[in-house]
Parts: sequence; C-alpha cells; structure tokens
Amino acid sequence: MFKIPRSKLTRVVLLTLLALFLILRVADSPAQEGRKVISRIAPVYPEAAKRLAIAGTVKVQIVISPDGHVRETKVIGGHPLLVESVQEALKNWKYEPASSDSAALLEFHFHP
Repeated sequence: MFKIPRSKLTRVVLLTLLALFLILRVADSPAQEGRKVISRIAPVYPEAAKRLAIAGTVKVQIVISPDGHVRETKVIGGHPLLVESVQEALKNWKYEPASSDSAALLEFHFHP
C-alpha cells in the first residue's frame, strides 16, 4: 500500500479545503453590476467644494438589493466634501429588480 507522509497529507488536505472555500465564496458572492439603472440622480457639486476649487473622483462600492434599491455603500476613495454628496444621491438610485443582491463599483467625477 502506498503511504503518504503525514506532513504532506496535512498540507494537501488544507490546500484542498482552502480551494473549496474560495470556490464556494466566489460562487456565493454578489454578481457584478449588470443591472440596468431605472432612476439615477446626479450628485450635487457642493458649494463649499466649488468655492475651494476641489475637484476629484469619488469611488464607491455599492450593494443593490433584489428590489433595486442601493442597500449598502462603501467609500473606496474621494474628498470628504464630495463623498457626502455622492452618498446622498445614491439614496435615490433605483435599479431593475433581480433575484438576489448584486454589487457595483461606481465612479463620480467632479470638476469646478
């Protein structure tokens, strides 16, 4: 009978379990944004940002619920004065319904 050293067997089992976990995790993760936007409200360029000539890009990761509303936002980057405006606008966005949550990475550009 073929004998595998205990350390190799342990490593193989751990790597197999890790691979299985990663495969299941990816399969369970929300789909990337492929849903059509039904209602999109543009963020307002804040007056304070205009006065200070603040320009830039705000990046936001969103989770869209099955009913089409933005359920969760996670700011990836951007100036705080601009981020608040984006978060307020996203409260009014509506996507087409779907059978499960989905995710999207959005970018908003502000120029004075």
